Amino acid sequence: MTHSGNPFGQVLVALVTPMTADGEVDWDATEKHMDDVITAGADGIVVTGTTGETSTLTDPEKLRLVEVGKSVSAGRAKIITGGGSNETAHAIELYKASEKAGADGIMIVTPYYNKPTQAGILTHFRLVADATDLPVILYDIPGRTGVPIKYETILRLAKHPNILAVKDAKGDFSEVSRVLNQTDLMYFSGDDANVLPHLAIGASGLIGVTANITATPYRTIVDAVNRGDLATATAEHKRLEPLVRATMTHVPGTVSAKYILHGLGRISSPRVRLPLVGPEEWEAALIEDELAVVTDVPGADFSNFRPDRNAAAGGALPKVHGTTR
Repeated sequence: MTHSGNPFGQVLVALVTPMTADGEVDWDATEKHMDDVITAGADGIVVTGTTGETSTLTDPEKLRLVEVGKSVSAGRAKIITGGGSNETAHAIELYKASEKAGADGIMIVTPYYNKPTQAGILTHFRLVADATDLPVILYDIPGRTGVPIKYETILRLAKHPNILAVKDAKGDFSEVSRVLNQTDLMYFSGDDANVLPHLAIGASGLIGVTANITATPYRTIVDAVNRGDLATATAEHKRLEPLVRATMTHVPGTVSAKYILHGLGRISSPRVRLPLVGPEEWEAALIEDELAVVTDVPGADFSNFRPDRNAAAGGALPKVHGTTR
């Protein structure tokens, strides 16, 4: 399938999945949060990604997130489904179902835990991409999956007509440049601290966790880079730095993003599903110390920040467990 231009958007939010205090998906809060991030400047949402707690979502929940995203966005933003599976057959069926549910694109993570060879990674991605007409983003995050997508493998995958992009959380900028020079692949920054450096060497956009809290500065950075205004992009990057540090440094980004969003009154509960747990007292204190120095960041007003460490403590066991089938 041939896709013209960028079918994903540029400012993509790796969406958290708001939950109730007992760990069930809070669908009302999910709809509100989706609308909030789109209004703040996101032109794409990645549901059921790492930040969305894909590992502990059921398949029906994943598909409903796509459906809800399509309904809320109403054409204002692309809905990309992430996650996938480390079982190729399951990944194929999940992405086929996601396409039927209305997804605009899919993001396929490198199979985790199995530690496949590069030949296995190549086959996994090709078979999943063969099974759908949707545009594909490859998700390269060896810190979570245990294996990188090597340069030579990326070059071979770039020849697949449905594989159009890479979300890079590997941080090898020289490799990104080599791939951009030798293929037509688009790159999306998968590291909040490195969004501007990625854009500066030719990336098309970002898939960000901190953008859950405010997508507006990322819209400013991307738009500034698009028009060649490095000074504006750099100034916004510097303003964002303490918020990125608060969100991405002390606990998993999902945990901190929910803690911060709840403290801002934007979601009903900071609950995450086990084995994730909310920040311990000392971790919460570090997050709050970082937030105390956030100033003049559009969409991130912490003057009425009311964190609830007790509400965030521990993790939830949902009534229905996630499944690989």
